[in-house]
Amino acid sequence: MIVDDHPVVRDGLRGMFTGLPDITVVAEAADGHQALALARSERPDVVLMDLRMPGLDGVGAIERLRADHPDIRVIVLTTYDTDADVSRALSAGVAGYLLKDAPREELHQAVRTAAAGGRVLSSSIHSLLVDRLAPGPAPATAPTPRELEVLRLIAKGASNKEVARALLISETTVKTHLKHVFGKLGVDNRAAAVVAAMERRLI
Repeated sequence: MIVDDHPVVRDGLRGMFTGLPDITVVAEAADGHQALALARSERPDVVLMDLRMPGLDGVGAIERLRADHPDIRVIVLTTYDTDADVSRALSAGVAGYLLKDAPREELHQAVRTAAAGGRVLSSSIHSLLVDRLAPGPAPATAPTPRELEVLRLIAKGASNKEVARALLISETTVKTHLKHVFGKLGVDNRAAAVVAAMERRLI
């Protein structure tokens, strides 16, 4: 089930799942209240839930869904990646948290993973949680393996678009990785990041 207050977004998401043999969109809702009613009648396996909607918002709907239908898996699909939004959603018991710039294939796999009982997080959300939870100064000085993958491609002259295509992520995610790398290496541009990484023998 797709839950989003923007009809254009719902249409786009429905189109992304059209033709898949193992995933069917059984319902669409424009707000949390409608989502709860449709969950009772349609009993979807997975719900893609926007966070900010009129009436009953995403987190409120997630909490009610989890209480009434604990077998339904909920993936947040939103444009918001603030610490507060992520914390509220995870506390409500979601099976995943993705941003709306996620590639089609990532979204397909996320639904499959959630339906199978797994959990999914976009790479930027995963980085946010690691940075928040890891103790001590290590996160500020040690780029993650994914960030180093991005940096290696940048060192070879790849553009953000080319990096995104090579790693099957969005350009926004590439920019997020680079922002984290700049902070961890104490630099403010791509060239300086490559030099600093090479000096530290990270790449």
